[in-house]
Amino acid sequence: MASYGKKSGEKVERAMHEMKRGELKSGGSGKTVKSRKQAIAIGLSEARKEGGKVPAKKSAAKTAAKKTAAKKAPAKKSTARKTPAKKAAAKKSTSRKTAAKKAPAKKAASKKSASRKTTARKSPANKAASKKTAAKKTAAKKATR
Repeated sequence: MASYGKKSGEKVERAMHEMKRGELKSGGSGKTVKSRKQAIAIGLSEARKEGGKVPAKKSAAKTAAKKTAAKKAPAKKSTARKTPAKKAAAKKSTSRKTAAKKAPAKKAASKKSASRKTTARKSPANKAASKKTAAKKTAAKKATR
């Protein structure tokens, strides 16, 4: 079973003949074609336009998907190796969360709303206030000892 039709073979043959004589021109720039592959591509595209039996072009989306799929496979393996380090970091952050839970309800509510906003930054006034509250907490801890 042939994948190319008779018309496509004739068009490619004619394009190769013109290329060897230096008469085949590129469609966009008009430069003379010197590459064998480009001459074949021109012949096949002309056959496609006239309705010849030619397989469809490989679209850029399909080839890009294949390349990204090939690149993604090694990335998945490397993330599997890094999972123990991520779990250790998560355990450290839980101890910080427990300290935040001990704070009064009003302060905890403000911290929750700040954690929801990922792009929000603390203003200089808020930074100074948080430093004061941290100093008060450490003083309270020392007093309880």
